[in-house]
Amino acid sequence: MPRAKRGFKARRRRNRVLKHARGFYGARSRIFGDAVEQVRRAWRESFIGRRRKKRDFRRLWIVRINAAARELGMSYSKLMNGLKKADIELDRKILADLALRDPGGFKAVVDAAR
Repeated sequence: MPRAKRGFKARRRRNRVLKHARGFYGARSRIFGDAVEQVRRAWRESFIGRRRKKRDFRRLWIVRINAAARELGMSYSKLMNGLKKADIELDRKILADLALRDPGGFKAVVDAAR
């Protein structure tokens, strides 16, 4: 009797991993064992990256707000404190967008925060 090689189910599992490994360098895209290792690392990195992206964007927004606020003679921290006291609830994403696309509107917000 021939040995059982797991057949269809195992091939489907291997092909699924190899599909995720397409485009990887060398054996990592062709050899199942190497592909499994690389795919798992790629998934871990993308998981980390999705969280890192949130931090990176927040940092970018803060830099943009600070630069625009300083042009109007106010620091970032004083601006954010003034907005809180004036009960203006604009998040950093919106403030950064205002600073970039609508300097007049941003100036109005800064004046309201003074």
